[in-house]
Amino acid sequence: MRWTERQLAMLREMGVPPFWPTEPVAVAVATPAPAPDAVSVAAQPPRTPPAERPASAPAAPARPSAAAPALPAVSEAILGPRPAGVDAMDWPTLRDTVAGCQACGLCQSRKQTVFGTGHTQARWMLVGEAPGEQEDRQGEPFVGRAGQLLDRMLAAVGLTRSEAPPEQQVYIANVLKCRPPANRNPLPQEVAQCEPFLLRQMALVQPDLILAMGRFAVQSLLKTSEPIGKLRGRVHEVQGIPVVVTYHPAYLLRNPADKALVWDDLCRARELQLSRAAARSGTGRGADQGT
Repeated sequence: MRWTERQLAMLREMGVPPFWPTEPVAVAVATPAPAPDAVSVAAQPPRTPPAERPASAPAAPARPSAAAPALPAVSEAILGPRPAGVDAMDWPTLRDTVAGCQACGLCQSRKQTVFGTGHTQARWMLVGEAPGEQEDRQGEPFVGRAGQLLDRMLAAVGLTRSEAPPEQQVYIANVLKCRPPANRNPLPQEVAQCEPFLLRQMALVQPDLILAMGRFAVQSLLKTSEPIGKLRGRVHEVQGIPVVVTYHPAYLLRNPADKALVWDDLCRARELQLSRAAARSGTGRGADQGT
């Protein structure tokens, strides 16, 4: 899949090179597929199952076996009371509450909670799925290979999670604040127990847009069971904030051909954020002229 003129034009305007090769991806994947798949799966257990995108025929048999182990675990989840008053907490109180949360059984196996990172007034907010082993160890979302890819993706649209003004930085949070054991998929009860924390982070940041990355982030925010492939390409809304849907960086490491789709999502999100910023600036100018 080649770059479109719109994508290349945006990169040229920002003065950055493409963050993956401009050659057709088919060249890179023309070698036998089973070998790289086996290596990537062994190196990093997938959080999002292959069924999140329109699957090819060989992937279909994997769906029942992937879903079956999760069913018994749903009834075995250890649930406790949710913390009260989350919707009125400030940043320090919210962080402390997350650190001491025991609302589900994940508190028993975590090393530490993964609260979030970035500028608390960022114009972009990224929502991922759940911490992995390295995130659990470091207490920060999106580290390791997936995090490195995310950094390149952000740089390609002029953003960073390093020190920068809010217009250039992002705020990153996960649906779950604790790592599920062995990187298994999040359980519905765990997502529900953790949801007030994420909603409060969204309310405190008040970003221009949210980029939802990965099936569990997307389905949790939008309250839908539709796959990402059907939700991409349009703008959704949560709490009055526009939401753009895309694939998770860890998924892209296993499916590099879909990087072009994610780049299109990033372009859409960038254009949306710039238009909202321009509208906000125009409103300000109008108000100044009227005084």
